[in-house]
Amino acid sequence: MDRNSRIFVAGHRGLVGSAIVRRLTEAGYGNLITRDRSQLDLTNQAEVRTFFERERIDLVYLAAAKVGGILANDRFGGDFIRDNLLIQTNVIDSAWRAGVRKLLFLGSSCLYPKHAEQPIREDALLSGPMEPSNKPYAIAKIAGITMCQAYRRQFGFNAISAMPSNLYGPGDHFDPETSHALPGMIRRFHDAKMAEDPTVTLWGTGTPRREFLYSDDMADACVHLMEHYDDEEIINVGPGDDIAIADLAALIRDTVGYPGTLTHDLSKPDGHPRKLMDVQRLFATGWRPKVPLEEGLRRTYAWFLEHAAPERIRQAAE
Repeated sequence: MDRNSRIFVAGHRGLVGSAIVRRLTEAGYGNLITRDRSQLDLTNQAEVRTFFERERIDLVYLAAAKVGGILANDRFGGDFIRDNLLIQTNVIDSAWRAGVRKLLFLGSSCLYPKHAEQPIREDALLSGPMEPSNKPYAIAKIAGITMCQAYRRQFGFNAISAMPSNLYGPGDHFDPETSHALPGMIRRFHDAKMAEDPTVTLWGTGTPRREFLYSDDMADACVHLMEHYDDEEIINVGPGDDIAIADLAALIRDTVGYPGTLTHDLSKPDGHPRKLMDVQRLFATGWRPKVPLEEGLRRTYAWFLEHAAPERIRQAAE
């Protein structure tokens, strides 16, 4: 990359996309191209092709996707597979047709088999059955990875694919029902604190283990990979360690300052029992995360209080 490259960040208002924009701006990249949904519908092939033909993009960070937690995936599986297939197909194909030099596609650790050997190596993809709760999303994203690999082999298109661990940070979605586990817990603990509720109920047993990467660290890894990685094989991106959901809940409770107790709804699904990725391939390129989980939680809750807390949203509307 050079400072004059025309760089399209697809999904620039999302958790990862907004962090990528911050990272590139701080690094002095001045030709960042962004479009919101009202300006460019990524599910519309004609619009996307016209956009790439007109804008002469050099590099693409494909962070746009329809995402959500267990409940959202279970309720809206059709939306998840349709929208993600359309977005990634249109962007990847149009980027290749328009002569884009390089594209970074983002997958997810949830694409790996439910019972993959831990830590999960990149070659575990498609080696076993998927977690049923997010199968439509996973199949769509695996198709995107395969498309990047096929376009590289057939057309010489320089497309790479990264597999992030669970991400969190400023700009996340904090809906208690449709968000991912970590931001959903921040919202539930905050609401319980404000309402002085004596208990907060969490889904499942609390025993599954997850690894969490702060969004600005993920953005830094994306820029690093764009500059230093050129292989068709997927590459895991994560901190290399994990935490039980129950222990994460205790950390979030302390961060929020909620004084009540935790209970568990055992009728709700746990999802994958564990998702710890092998990040040796990434670390061998010289990259390491910088933000510890406790610090990332403090930053995320501070952003939530300023931008996304129900009280703040209500005040803004007034």
